[in-house]
Amino acid sequence: MSSSFLRRHIGISDHDKNEMLKAIGASSLDQLIQETIPSSILSNKKLNLPEALSEFEYLQMMKSIASKNKVFHSFIGMGYYNTITPSVILRNIFENPGWYTQYTPYQAEIAQGRLEMLLNYQTMVSDLTGLPVSNASLLDEGTAAAEAMTLLFHANGKEDTKNIFLVADSCFPQTIDILKTRATPLGIELVISSPEKFQFSEKVFGCIVQYPDGFGNVNDYSSLIAEANKHGVKVVMATDLLALTLLKSPGELGADVAVGSAQRFGVPLGFGGPHAAFFAAKDEYKRLMPGRIIGVSIDAQGQPAYRMSLQTREQHIRREKATSNICTAQALLANMAAAYAIYHGAEGVKNIAEKISSLTRALADGIEKTAKVFEVIHQNYFDTLFVKVPRSETLKVLAESVGINFRIIDDRHIGISLDETSTEKDVNDILLLFSKACEGVVVKATISSDLKNIPVSLKRNSAYLTHPVFNRHHSESQMMRYLKQLENKDLSLNTSMISLGSCTMKLNAATEMIPVSWPEFSSIHPFAPSNQTKGYAQIISELENYLCAITGFDACSLQPNSGAQGEYAGLLVIMAYHKAHNEGHRNVALIPSSAHGTNPASAVLAGMKVVVTKCDEKGNIDLNDLRARAEEHKNDLACLMVTYPSTHGVFEESIKEICEIIHSQGGLVYMDGANMNAQVGLTSPSSIGADVNHINLHKTFAIPHGGGGPGMGPICVNKKLAPYLPGHAVVKTGGENAIHSVSAAPWGSASILLISYGYIRMLGADGCADATRYAILNANYMKSKLEKEYSILYQGTNGRCAHEMIVDMREFKKFGVEVEDVAKRLMDYGFHAPTVSFPVPGTMMIEPTESEDREELDRFCNAMLSIRKEIQEVADGVADKEDNLLHNAPHTAGVVTADEWNHSYSRTRAAYPLAYLTKNKFWASVSRINNTAGDRNLICV
Repeated sequence: MSSSFLRRHIGISDHDKNEMLKAIGASSLDQLIQETIPSSILSNKKLNLPEALSEFEYLQMMKSIASKNKVFHSFIGMGYYNTITPSVILRNIFENPGWYTQYTPYQAEIAQGRLEMLLNYQTMVSDLTGLPVSNASLLDEGTAAAEAMTLLFHANGKEDTKNIFLVADSCFPQTIDILKTRATPLGIELVISSPEKFQFSEKVFGCIVQYPDGFGNVNDYSSLIAEANKHGVKVVMATDLLALTLLKSPGELGADVAVGSAQRFGVPLGFGGPHAAFFAAKDEYKRLMPGRIIGVSIDAQGQPAYRMSLQTREQHIRREKATSNICTAQALLANMAAAYAIYHGAEGVKNIAEKISSLTRALADGIEKTAKVFEVIHQNYFDTLFVKVPRSETLKVLAESVGINFRIIDDRHIGISLDETSTEKDVNDILLLFSKACEGVVVKATISSDLKNIPVSLKRNSAYLTHPVFNRHHSESQMMRYLKQLENKDLSLNTSMISLGSCTMKLNAATEMIPVSWPEFSSIHPFAPSNQTKGYAQIISELENYLCAITGFDACSLQPNSGAQGEYAGLLVIMAYHKAHNEGHRNVALIPSSAHGTNPASAVLAGMKVVVTKCDEKGNIDLNDLRARAEEHKNDLACLMVTYPSTHGVFEESIKEICEIIHSQGGLVYMDGANMNAQVGLTSPSSIGADVNHINLHKTFAIPHGGGGPGMGPICVNKKLAPYLPGHAVVKTGGENAIHSVSAAPWGSASILLISYGYIRMLGADGCADATRYAILNANYMKSKLEKEYSILYQGTNGRCAHEMIVDMREFKKFGVEVEDVAKRLMDYGFHAPTVSFPVPGTMMIEPTESEDREELDRFCNAMLSIRKEIQEVADGVADKEDNLLHNAPHTAGVVTADEWNHSYSRTRAAYPLAYLTKNKFWASVSRINNTAGDRNLICV
């Protein structure tokens, strides 16, 4: 391992590698790879990537690139605002691996900290929007608006006759563009007009308005909502949480759904993301709501405990019947926004909002006093002014000369949005620019606190953020300790390995993360002029080229801001291709039964009809069934969705033939990139025969999972699909015949692209391929240890697995031991369970990644082998079938140290089953949680 970073990233030493190969029965790593990957697709060609940089060299280079970005004071607004991230939150959440390396909280007993903070987020959103149910975040405001539209469309139950959705033309343009993207495949007709012209005909099922609107106007929508209600039309309000500290809430106005972004609650601009969107609704929609909902249940001791509630409505359960494909959300950023509200409290956030609005009024008054040629169009506003000017270009040039950006709406109108960082000096600087633009008088700001710019009828009187959590952590010591208390309840990668199959929980190296916090990257507005964002442009262009080199494709879009969004974008591109070739009738997606739940959900959202194909007893796609289905649908076949290596953890030998079958019937092949960590540098989607694939940058390319987001799911495509890559309503992106946007920002969550860029630059061509080799080595080493006591469900032709394997737990059911018992008992050993019951119920899918050292792999395997002995004790009658170590797991410190102990096994066996635990013990903070109790009595705020 020549690169210094490669030695840090890959946990296996040369000595351990040789010992592991002996255990596997392979003479060399090359032999193992040849026995794992079919020769028909295995490549020896070196990736066309730059040579590896050391960590020091990389950071020096990034400083140089960062200097190409110009950090202007952007008053552009449009849903993106400068904010102040409290240092205690920046240091203890955003830059803390104890928070950002957590996984989605499926194993709730070891995720109580982030679950509590996400519940705080839901409570914050529910309070401010005045609606009783909120989810735990969505990807961005535009996506949230589209999810609201589709929710109301499906909820109305008359999709064939009520299919018109009214859209206010004063919504943000990026939101309108995403609504167009989502509407067309589902047969929804959008009618875009001013709200005053809304016509609530019998075909209208819903409408959306912006509050305050995209030009800053604060409209009273109560009459419109009342009129909509008369006609059975549901109302979505896209809104601003900070504005809602002063304005009457959507719930009070009668709205059915409220959506928006929580970005300005302490989350950096980051050139567009990642940011947490919010989604709140009336109680009747809670079982249709997209995304995760955190609720309160009880544990085995009867104590309150948090968990993800109503999971049966999510895509991984409902598959093609799902009305949303949301999987990854923005948990880390939602946690930051909630922490911001906790740290400031109700009075603090209201003071911030009042300061912003007072400055905005002072600016409005000053502009009109400067010269008569300027006109502030709206008299009711919160933080944004819509200003008529003689010539926009004049102000633009003047502003940019002093490091200021305005929103240029057209030749005669500009927008100015103030924010938390704005000062009286900023207002005076802007007024001076207006004076220079027309040789008017120089006006100084006059600050007033009366806020006459907000109508009396819309001033908020209702309370918010009243829960004790928002009223007790206002000093830094209190906040620091609260965040640490929550962090200590959660198992993350700084605790132990997290071997979740299909999730690739690899190292998120500190050097990859550091530049994300630099102001040259974190403080850039997504719609800033291109001459100010040359550093980002370089990284985006180079990363697109690297991903194309890795996949073998010709073009790339970095816009999709989650894996599911990548799936959706890829399918829309396929549909656009067929339509452009006069085959728009092709709408059938063949999807293997083993596919991830987002695959069929994404296909349905893209307007496709899902046809499920069979898998054989070895876990491979059934070629005969696939051939028959492709022949059956040859006239309307759009694509096959396939994951490779398969979700069963093997490289299917017939993958090229599979692709040829689809192509022969006029279809295209979409490859799910969930398992790209077993491909990079050794094979590629293009050489295998795919036409498009998405890549989970939060898996293969080291972006952290953040406890349930952020993520990124860019797509790479071949030449014939390149013209249809996603465009954007504000910034030029995509192909010459671009589809509408899939994310609110032009390059999705752009700031975290730096992480994947760093991963590739520091590993280089050889290191990226080595990462794949060692991921396969680690998985097969664990397989060699576990297969002595457990059944490995699927294997390749030579008895090898890919980078993950499925361990079959179903045989233990006859002894009364379920796979969930094993998952919970692993917590007592200090480990997060592997993926449970996917893709096969009653199994565990294990993926160690290349980042773990042999000692950690052995520790996990020893834990599994120890648990196997505990299962055998139950089977042999040595342990009670009910009162045993597995059924009662996890054992908390409170349970183990209680005065009363009525179990048939010792406290020591419960808490310290292996010796290493006596030196470093991670305790689950609650006992096993009662899932059904939480769903029956949903408490989610």
